[in-house]
Amino acid sequence: MNTNSTSTIASNFLTDLKTQTSDSHKKLEELPVSMSIMSPNMKIEDYTYYLSLMHDVHNDTEGLVFPFFSDLMDDLEQRRKKHLIENDLLFLNSNKTNSEKVFQTKGISVPFALGILYVVEGSTLGGRFILKNVSKLPELSGEKGVSYFNGYGDKTGSFWKSFLNFLAEYEQEHNCGEEIIEGAIFAFDNIYKHFDRR
Repeated sequence: MNTNSTSTIASNFLTDLKTQTSDSHKKLEELPVSMSIMSPNMKIEDYTYYLSLMHDVHNDTEGLVFPFFSDLMDDLEQRRKKHLIENDLLFLNSNKTNSEKVFQTKGISVPFALGILYVVEGSTLGGRFILKNVSKLPELSGEKGVSYFNGYGDKTGSFWKSFLNFLAEYEQEHNCGEEIIEGAIFAFDNIYKHFDRR
């Protein structure tokens, strides 16, 4: 197979993945808690609460999903973010003592786990937009308190591209697109449930 048709197949899969998860993604972004941190009137409490919820997401991802990829992804350790949230919460004098489960699942496959990772890694890309808004708060205008949303800094784009390359190659090699998409929808829906606690 020549490289051209290989990259077309990969890009078709990535397009499918984005299309089939777009409703779940949009639903999550429209939740009050998601909208609060993009609001021009965002309060520091909204920010702290959002970080606390994301801590649960990353705690679960690093505990449940990361082990699947320890031998598959060279830069996996650099993708850990739970400690960044902990540093930010510490700066905000907020102590996170207990973690809630976000992904209640047992016996998941590597492709399904990859779908979850796609959603969590994608949130880092979105975090760069959120950073612009949260940095308007005087308490967060410096370097402190925003390390999570700073993501990979100016390497955020290249980290995302390298993840998408890994994802597309894995899908092509194992022909497991449907399972990856299922995992991604599962992740969006479970994060939605976690964020939508009344």
